[in-house]
Amino acid sequence: AEKHAGVSCVTASMDDIQFEEAARVGQIITIKAKVNRAFKTSMEVGIKVMVQDVLTNVEKIVSAAYATYVAKPVGSGKIELESVKLLSTEDHLEHTLAIERRRIRLGYEQVFQNLRQESNTEGDYCDSFEEEGAVSTDLTHVQSIELVQPPHANHHGNTFGGQIMAWMETVASISASRLCRSYPILKSVNMFKFWGPSVVGDRLVFNAIVNNTFQNSVEVGVRVEAYNCEEWIKDQARHINSAFLIFNTVNDKGELLTFPRIKPTTKDGIRRYHGAIVRRRIRLARKCMLSAKEDKPSDSWETSNQAYVSYSNIAALTHLAAKPGWEITSTLDDIKIWTHEEGDVLSFKVEMQVKIQSHLAFSLLSDFTVRQQWDKHFLTCKLLQAVSEDEKIYYVTSPPMTGHKPRDFVILVSQRQPCKPSEPYVVAVKSVTLTSMPPSPEYCRSEILCAGFQIYNDNSFCKVCYFNQVTSGIMPYLAANLTGSSKSIEDTALECIKFLEMKGGKY
Repeated sequence: AEKHAGVSCVTASMDDIQFEEAARVGQIITIKAKVNRAFKTSMEVGIKVMVQDVLTNVEKIVSAAYATYVAKPVGSGKIELESVKLLSTEDHLEHTLAIERRRIRLGYEQVFQNLRQESNTEGDYCDSFEEEGAVSTDLTHVQSIELVQPPHANHHGNTFGGQIMAWMETVASISASRLCRSYPILKSVNMFKFWGPSVVGDRLVFNAIVNNTFQNSVEVGVRVEAYNCEEWIKDQARHINSAFLIFNTVNDKGELLTFPRIKPTTKDGIRRYHGAIVRRRIRLARKCMLSAKEDKPSDSWETSNQAYVSYSNIAALTHLAAKPGWEITSTLDDIKIWTHEEGDVLSFKVEMQVKIQSHLAFSLLSDFTVRQQWDKHFLTCKLLQAVSEDEKIYYVTSPPMTGHKPRDFVILVSQRQPCKPSEPYVVAVKSVTLTSMPPSPEYCRSEILCAGFQIYNDNSFCKVCYFNQVTSGIMPYLAANLTGSSKSIEDTALECIKFLEMKGGKY
């Protein structure tokens, strides 16, 4: 971070940290970090930790994480950061997705509060915790006090964020061990912020307590308060950090052990108990989305995973567009068609030169209710949910092929405007599952894996690129065209250009 900023930097927050492997004594650890994107006054740093066994030479990933840093202000004004120089395809990918991860960070608290309210209405909030054998949370409370000394601080005199995290893990591990009578293994740390700094000479007080248990895992909450000498005497604490750590534990055979249920004894304990349930829902949704395979069914659209489904939608299109190995199969005036084969997945890209400005093309292409005016594969399109200005869910039907039922889709359309002139407008499309729109016997419910538009500015013209990962349900429409016996893709592209230039010319 400091190499990019050229000035002193401090850690502002850490995204969720998931530990895939344990690093042990005698193994070699490799840590790589780079700035993925600089925003106005903050930057995202990607961190990848690998472990290598010296005996077997096997290398495994321990964790991939993202930290947000800010340049340390000089005086009263904030320091504005320069853009990151992008040198490789991976740099471009991470740079694009960093803005999506930032959306998740900024929206996390709102998602959490929405889920708390939703849980409350669903009746998850019970006031009775009389389960037989439940352990009082009071027994898991652990307090630790640390004096910040020079080896614990960085070159600014501030306590290392990593040192604070290490102390937090220690006290949280002791708290969790009160339940399992074993050595807990840290599996993940929830997203958290540094609310303020601590310096050499401060006393840091760590209070840890189990918030909730979930069969094979336990969440421990840790609150960190800092005191200087004067504050210590007056008992005036500075709250500098809170975090939630998730542990599990195994027996000699490596099998996961079950944690006993816990019983909160105070109003605050009940609040933390239910908060842990909400965080687990978000955590599982994130894990499911970010470890998703391309051939899995469409994702359920729920409060707990909306941010991650949107992220997955944009990320899938970004990765598809950046794939190497696209082969051109057709060139016709203002239209070029590429295909890409990877395993049993076929993708295609259609590039169109359109004589209108890019922002007009974006406005027209992101409104799917007018798509049937140029795309014959859209019979009807109905807006189901306007989730936000950038996220909308549609119900689409397609005309039947000979001997088949008509098809229908429930799709999420995520639209993004560029942050810089060199970046494209993005309209990403993927199928989602809505409980309010179950499959109907009249239609064959089909899936869109990954599709969408990238629209680039080209002076008074624009370049529109359409992408689609072809699934078995869509293949019949394309098979004939790809062998050269039909022109359905070119015809649709020509209709798209005609529609855009006719509508765009009216603005």
